[in-house]
Amino acid sequence: MADTDRALADAIVALLDDRAAGKTICPSEAARRVDPDAWRDLMPDARRVAGRLAGDGTIEVTQRGEVVDPATARGPIRLRYPADGSHADR
Repeated sequence: MADTDRALADAIVALLDDRAAGKTICPSEAARRVDPDAWRDLMPDARRVAGRLAGDGTIEVTQRGEVVDPATARGPIRLRYPADGSHADR
């Protein structure tokens, strides 16, 4: 895994760990944490990394509160831990 991908994945998990259960983050928050000056350039990577984390069950990708497929989602997305608490087992 590339250093940027690892940093984004770590940022996503750290941000979610800091939130109350059930709360979401925007992928841009992770991108800003990794590179505050060039975060916009990291957005495609942040969405891709979020998709990978969703694929392995670490997080869920949502739109308007509903879980969506990150590969086909268009527009703003939010990230959260699975509602069933399965992330705690990882």
